[in-house]
Amino acid sequence: MERQLRYRRIALGGLAMACATLAGHGMRGAETPPGARARLVFSHSLPRMDGSRLQAKLVEVTYGPGESSKPHSHPCPITGYVLEGAVRMRIGDSAERVYKAGEAFYEEAHSRHMVSANASGTERARFLAYFTCDRDAGPLSVPVHGDGR
Repeated sequence: MERQLRYRRIALGGLAMACATLAGHGMRGAETPPGARARLVFSHSLPRMDGSRLQAKLVEVTYGPGESSKPHSHPCPITGYVLEGAVRMRIGDSAERVYKAGEAFYEEAHSRHMVSANASGTERARFLAYFTCDRDAGPLSVPVHGDGR
């Protein structure tokens, strides 16, 4: 149990550091210059995980103007952070939502990602997807077929 908590803390610490770095802000501390700022970009509880084989994977996704991906799902929970532009997202039967640069989102493992697209027809969009997996999950993206399964 103690080991699982240690692994979970390491994964969460890595996520916090990645988000702070990507946001262009340092975490205030001994090595941070005076005047540096830190902001909590996103917070979400993670599902219960085994903890003995945690893996963190960071994937950069870029959509050109008007581009999108086909419906899919992911085997691990994801925290996303929009670096540039804006992306349209719809998970399962929820309402479609637009996330702009500087905003974050969360996707539960195995949820149906029905819309993932650049919200602009003229500018590119980029975001980071931080996967927190408790095992070797295989492919990080799996197609969702016509009925959403």
